Amino acid sequence: MILLVVDVQKGITDNRLYAFDTFIENTARLIDTARKNNVEVIYFQHDDGPGTGFSVGDRDYEMADQVMPAAGEKVFVKTINTCFGNKAFAEYMESQEDKRLVIIGLQTNFCIDATVKSAFERGFRVIIPEGTNSTFDNDYMTGETTYRYYNHMMWPGRFAECIPMEEAVRLIEK
Repeated sequence: MILLVVDVQKGITDNRLYAFDTFIENTARLIDTARKNNVEVIYFQHDDGPGTGFSVGDRDYEMADQVMPAAGEKVFVKTINTCFGNKAFAEYMESQEDKRLVIIGLQTNFCIDATVKSAFERGFRVIIPEGTNSTFDNDYMTGETTYRYYNHMMWPGRFAECIPMEEAVRLIEK
């Protein structure tokens, strides 16, 4: 099993997110649980390109303080929504015997959705713990509506297992 932490970066990790406190608490807890149980934690950072304010060297690009990678943990960069767009990551994941992938991070309706579907298409068992992804309000839906749409309607029974947080903790502890 691998825990994939997607785009929890300073520029988008704040109280504008739907259920921010729950999201950051659950995310930090799962990372800690994974580390204590020798489950690999892999991080991703999204890079919008030079001059965008969200690229290598920019403050907003850096990982959020609450979920910093530990020494030796893999950190990949992506420039498109799905993590599988990074060839090195895609090749690494294909080499894994255990096809369980727990996906957490930002944003529900962009990079999390794209990565969930890409992982599913590659034969991974995708697991989404409750309260470990989030997004912002947009012109069409609130962050809460967006979260519920994906976590309660779009992914379950199709692309991922959306499970309670305590079940995810137990799964990682096994």
